[in-house]
Amino acid sequence: MNTADPLDHGAAVAAETARFAALVEGADLTLPVPSCPGWTLADLVRHTGGAQRMFTGLLRHRVQERPATREVDMRLPEHEDGYADWLARGAAEAAEVFAATDLDAPMWVWGADGHARFWVRRMLFETLVHRVDAERTLGRPFAIDRAAARDGVDEFLVNLPFAAFFAPGLAALRGSGQRIRFVCADGGGEWVVALRPDGFGLVTDDARADADATVRADAADLLLLLYGRVDRTTEAVSASGDEALLDLWFANSAF
Repeated sequence: MNTADPLDHGAAVAAETARFAALVEGADLTLPVPSCPGWTLADLVRHTGGAQRMFTGLLRHRVQERPATREVDMRLPEHEDGYADWLARGAAEAAEVFAATDLDAPMWVWGADGHARFWVRRMLFETLVHRVDAERTLGRPFAIDRAAARDGVDEFLVNLPFAAFFAPGLAALRGSGQRIRFVCADGGGEWVVALRPDGFGLVTDDARADADATVRADAADLLLLLYGRVDRTTEAVSASGDEALLDLWFANSAF
């Protein structure tokens, strides 16, 4: 469960993209991104901007069925020194579509919430996590708003059971009812995931039931942990209980 106040996801997308664009303005885009092996900073920018344009297109057309392709018209600038402006233009297009869209309208999504708002929320965390990737690549200090981080943890755990078509490792997350509790140490969020013979998912009836393992960290660190950006052995994370269960989860859950 998540007790944080609702976020304005559209405004947060705009703010995160502006921050990302400012980072890459004049940066060395050939730098490797440690958290995305095999990618350069240019690859990271293209991926993030491309994902934003794909989500915007889905919203613009109120897509009702899973698309046959994930290809999108990137409209990349001829030279990489235009990438910062390209990111900003994509965010501006997204904002226009957000404003013109009934975010409660039903539409196709790959996750749990079958409404247009799913894509705005998804765009936020796609952008936020990669903004942090860019900051870390450039050796810059990074921070994540606590309310956004809590919401991001919730978004990740709610939707993860539906992500198997692009995250095949999730098929390994099976069990006989073992439970993992995730706790925001700075308040406002606690979630319990159960591993069952047929899959895994959040426990919604009694989130404070006994768990076989517990992972506790401030919301920002917990979000980065779930996305595989930090290791659970870091001092910022407290992990206790069934180590084999935690090994199974973290080996197969990031995407």
